[in-house]
Amino acid sequence: MTTTPRWRELTHHHLFWPVAVLVLLLLVNVPFTPDFFSVKMTDGHLYGSLVSIVLFGSPLILVAVGMTLVIATGGIDLSVGAVVAITGALSCSYLSDQADQAAVSGVLLAMGLGLLAAVVCGLWNGFLVARMGIQPIIATLIIMVAGRGVAQLITDGQIITVNSEPYKLIGGGYWLTLPFSIFVVAAVVAVTVALTRRTALGLLVESVGGNAEASRLVGIRSRRIKIMVYVFCALCAGIAGLMISSNTSAADGNNAGLWIELDAILAVVIGGTSLLGGRFSIGGTVVGALVIQTLTTTIYTIGVPTQSNLVFKAAVVIIVCLMQSPKFRAKVFGAGGFGGKRGAKQAEAPADTAAKPETVRTMEVS
Repeated sequence: MTTTPRWRELTHHHLFWPVAVLVLLLLVNVPFTPDFFSVKMTDGHLYGSLVSIVLFGSPLILVAVGMTLVIATGGIDLSVGAVVAITGALSCSYLSDQADQAAVSGVLLAMGLGLLAAVVCGLWNGFLVARMGIQPIIATLIIMVAGRGVAQLITDGQIITVNSEPYKLIGGGYWLTLPFSIFVVAAVVAVTVALTRRTALGLLVESVGGNAEASRLVGIRSRRIKIMVYVFCALCAGIAGLMISSNTSAADGNNAGLWIELDAILAVVIGGTSLLGGRFSIGGTVVGALVIQTLTTTIYTIGVPTQSNLVFKAAVVIIVCLMQSPKFRAKVFGAGGFGGKRGAKQAEAPADTAAKPETVRTMEVS
């Protein structure tokens, strides 16, 4: 095999362009911050720009992982930002009323209440989409709008502050020299990958996204699958809400998780998951979330004016999405560059085989 076919095979991998852009963004920071890649040990904790990117990107990674499974079923969840706000508001509100905010039992109960509220939001979204047949963008828009108001009602429109070291651990603490949130994200991603790639669950999700009606006719309970992924997405958003409120030791019902749903959708798309549903990539989503967070860091590092940072961010995302398109690469670089006509032909072929009869189990799955 020559170098050219190997290069083409590499560029055809769905993670090539997201990883390439991530590396490029990291390198862009070096001229402005010479010690950008340095990691230092201070008071037994690791500090550095790379550690900060993963730390501050942890909530986005969680939300994006949950969003991936929702999008894989052909849906979308616009309510995750409001769920982040509700979870943080409810947890901090309960904790602030405790006489001893450092009590582990009180912290666990506060976290449990917040996550329970997130699950309820997920059940509501899943019920509207799967049982009532409402379009996902409309069904989740309800909590996106109303949920933010509920969070402000919980906090009485104020920023609730807490002073609890156990609660601080979730999003701002360290364990084994690394931010504790990294371990939480790693655990959630590992469990998600194990359930979707080591069991039939991932195949069922892809089948529902490929053709929900065909999946139902062959015995797959597509409605139950949809409800499950919306609950999981809300649960991930709830954990992200705990991280954000923990990191700041405060709950802001108005700004917590604001527009995180858009960043999560962008991360999923950058990671190579189609918005039409079907096949998905958890690894691609994680890389996509890191691209978004690194882009945010780069914007501040190179000194992009605040009033234009969203435009700059949108331009980079558009470039990434275009570079992922084999048809675009074929037109711009020609037959021999970055995939060329061969990649374009592959793009014209059906990308999703999840709904093919041979890939769908014919037994009823509960």
